[in-house]
Amino acid sequence: MIKDSVKALLSSTDYNRPVEVKGWVRTKRGSKEVAFIAINDGSTIHNIQAVVSIASFPEEVLKNVNTGACVCIKGTLVQSQGKGQTVEIQAESMEIYGTADETFPLQKKGHTLEFLREIAHLRPRTNTFGAVFRVRHAMAYAIHKYFNDNGFFYIHTPIITGSDAEGAGQMFRVTTLDMKNPPKGADGAIDYTEDFFGKETNLTVSGQLEGELFAMALSKIYTFGPTFRAENSNTPRHLAEFWMIEPEMAFYDVNDNMDLAEDFLKYLVKYALDNCKDDIDFLCNMYDKELLNKLNMVVSKAFKRITYTQAIEDLKNSGKKFEFAAEWGADLQKEHENYLVEMFGAPVMVTGYPKEIKAFYMKLNEDGKTVRGMDVLFPYVGEMIGGSQREENYDTLVVRMKEMHIPEKDMQWYLDTRRFGTAPHSGFGLGFERLILFVTGMTNIRDVVPFPRTPKNAEF
Repeated sequence: MIKDSVKALLSSTDYNRPVEVKGWVRTKRGSKEVAFIAINDGSTIHNIQAVVSIASFPEEVLKNVNTGACVCIKGTLVQSQGKGQTVEIQAESMEIYGTADETFPLQKKGHTLEFLREIAHLRPRTNTFGAVFRVRHAMAYAIHKYFNDNGFFYIHTPIITGSDAEGAGQMFRVTTLDMKNPPKGADGAIDYTEDFFGKETNLTVSGQLEGELFAMALSKIYTFGPTFRAENSNTPRHLAEFWMIEPEMAFYDVNDNMDLAEDFLKYLVKYALDNCKDDIDFLCNMYDKELLNKLNMVVSKAFKRITYTQAIEDLKNSGKKFEFAAEWGADLQKEHENYLVEMFGAPVMVTGYPKEIKAFYMKLNEDGKTVRGMDVLFPYVGEMIGGSQREENYDTLVVRMKEMHIPEKDMQWYLDTRRFGTAPHSGFGLGFERLILFVTGMTNIRDVVPFPRTPKNAEF
């Protein structure tokens, strides 16, 4: 007999047939004559109920069917006589794969999200995290589908790198050297020529730079992989290990870039609404009553496009007292981003940032003061996407690298794309966990990644 998923059984109308279900016990209740066992296998947020005649099963077996136990139940699928479900299983045989005693921490009571982070190896069995990670899967699939359907090629960029795409220096070092007794040069500094790669290497903060190289050959590419940042930040929006989606497109200017970003985000949110309804409804009821309104707003509203200069003027004219003053030349803070989104009642795209606060690779505008960067601001999460038209002019790029103290000799491979057949091109980065944070209505980024990596925390 082929095992049926709980999801498939719950939607079936083929009654009075033999079925087999395998999963974990969520609850067991009943009387002296009959027991009702709720089983979940992770395929859906909903449980299926197995009706067990007490007289038909050994007491020793039923005694071990507790919350958390893993079972296989065979029986007949019938229309349910009770409320809350359309079908149930009249159990005929049962096998216990694994028992769970009274110390199983996920009993039928409320648990805080903070507590569940401490047992990240078990939290996927809860309704909340089952829903979150099914949505996460759906979004990963939708990302690949969107790009595939739109003529992009998926490129795997290196996790170990010798370059710093952001120029921020907050990177995790990769080395095989004995840190208790590393080789040193005449100047007393560690001699990385003796290391595995013969140079200093780190975990990547972005696949963008390598992605640009492939866009200069395949026209439209994207990366989707893990990235790392050694930033000592404990906010609900930051992780040390996270996933990034980074498309790079030849022959796209900043406006084409914005068009793609808006279409991409609308597609992803609509995909979630169309394919994750049960999970989103649950999360909406449990964590964010406005979740559906926020998601529908993204799909239905045109994104508002403004310049950084206009954004600063709007913030200054708001009459609102911000914790951080809105001044031209300073980066936008989360409170500024939230205000702009609320003010326009739609996601906001901000362009034309001062060059001093943006990366070296962003194309310089004719005014010499601003760059063709673009950020997409969403409710609560703030910056959802950061991107730009890339600087394709060799001489201008070299000047920008010198201004920002980025060694030219280490980036010759990147500069070569500006020497050999350069072309206008653009791209952006979408933080996957921030997308999941928004789509699920969760408030802490640690709750949308299976095993969060944060300062002082690398458990599991």
